[in-house]
Amino acid sequence: MYDYVIVGAGSAGSVIAARLSEDPDVTVCLIEAGPADAAENIHVPAAFGKLFRTRYDWDYDTHEEPFLGRRRIYLPRGRVLGGTSSTNTMVYVRGNRIDFDEWGQPGWSYGELMPYFLRSEDNERGASEYHAVGGPLAVSEGRANNPMAEAFVEAAVQAGYRRNEDFNGAEQDGFGFFQLTQRDGRRCSTATAFLAPALERGNLVVETNLQVHRVLVENGRAVGVTGSRLDETVTIRAAREVILSAGAYNSPQLLQLSGIGPAQLLTALGVPVVLDQPMVGQNLQDHALIPLVYKHSQPISMISAGGPEDVEQFLNEGRGPLTANGPQSGGFIRTRDGIPAPDAEFLAAPVMFADSGLGTPTDHAISYGPSMLAPRSRGSVMLALDDPTAKPKIMHNYFADESDLDDAVEATRAGMRIARQAALKPYTDGQHQQPASESDADLRDFIRHYAHSIFHAAGTCAMGSVVDAELRVLGVESLRVADASVMPTLVRGNPNAAVIAIAEKAADLIRGVAAPSTAAAGSASHHQA
Repeated sequence: MYDYVIVGAGSAGSVIAARLSEDPDVTVCLIEAGPADAAENIHVPAAFGKLFRTRYDWDYDTHEEPFLGRRRIYLPRGRVLGGTSSTNTMVYVRGNRIDFDEWGQPGWSYGELMPYFLRSEDNERGASEYHAVGGPLAVSEGRANNPMAEAFVEAAVQAGYRRNEDFNGAEQDGFGFFQLTQRDGRRCSTATAFLAPALERGNLVVETNLQVHRVLVENGRAVGVTGSRLDETVTIRAAREVILSAGAYNSPQLLQLSGIGPAQLLTALGVPVVLDQPMVGQNLQDHALIPLVYKHSQPISMISAGGPEDVEQFLNEGRGPLTANGPQSGGFIRTRDGIPAPDAEFLAAPVMFADSGLGTPTDHAISYGPSMLAPRSRGSVMLALDDPTAKPKIMHNYFADESDLDDAVEATRAGMRIARQAALKPYTDGQHQQPASESDADLRDFIRHYAHSIFHAAGTCAMGSVVDAELRVLGVESLRVADASVMPTLVRGNPNAAVIAIAEKAADLIRGVAAPSTAAAGSASHHQA
């Protein structure tokens, strides 16, 4: 028996466990389906692709996507302490001010959430109106400095876009370099930043390699969870609350396995209905990436990384190619006039990014393309079987809304225009994966053939429909959800920073303490265009 039981030791769960266990008078149990984060490939940034489809990955994919030629799309998810923050590209982008303001949820505006971003942050640039120092999460400049990253930014400027030194500053539009969740060139996951320092506390227990199968609900109240480790059934009870932080795919799956979901589906699968809640698993959103890949003859891409000199530089200085995160530079654009914020994010990586990251690079190349930030299309996560070890049925419905495809066409066209600029000439002289032309027909055909997930799922236990503004599951006592699934709409940017802020706020909501002062945040009163 513990006061709090948290399911999922990922980007949110590790934060919540660390914050709740700051109180020595409460006991906390954090449960992770995967192993500890000891593997070297987790901590060497350039090796993140070697984690795909291993024991550290849930290795999901969609069912046949009807608007992408019935392709199945690969969806990696971290299955390890730190969750996807242990396997991602470490890009630190908060999103846009209007993302949070448009949620329309009390306590969740940009100004009200900004203190939580700042509380986490230990920014290498120092404290300012938009940044803070002293928090657990290291936010740093990239240390790989591949020439292609600067060439991409310069080409975007030549194409007419502005330079932006800080995507988390006054404005999001423009091109520049990403800050990363790294410390001294090594990955700074939530397991490293928040959980590791808390492990010495006697009131925090972390259970690894334990897959939760369902939440136990008695008389309308969550009282614990049950699951399995190998062939052993394990039940852990919660005196105060159960908190699901299992992510946008696994949190709705767990609710449905627990009898909280669409009654018609649950009954058909033989799952006893605890609460008919048709919105559990609905509202699924993701950023679709349209990858442009250009081969070239310059021997400087990531396929050259890993030699003895690179290893020595990484170990001794925390610098060089092995610190590379993937997309070192990028930018935010608006595909049309009259929209209130960017709707496409470019991510530029100095490597041949093949087959959604599952292919092996064979040539020197640069890969970049727009990630579509404001999709109107919605998908779902539904139980496929009543067996809790079965993967859920995930359908993103990418480009189900025709206007999403229209925006993607314009964003891809912008990417091809950047490729023609002088700064990128040395790196775009070889064809590999580009549209046949810039006609609408060829661009649409290319997008349907090559678009894939950039792994930013959200929305499946949304505030206002599945949980309230304090993240409590509507209709069940002592049960909350806190992860990307509670976002009513996906943020404009890589969502990891926002998930950490959600977790910081969730910890205060659970503890019943007041939010940090908005005035202390400084930037909360400043407009971000």
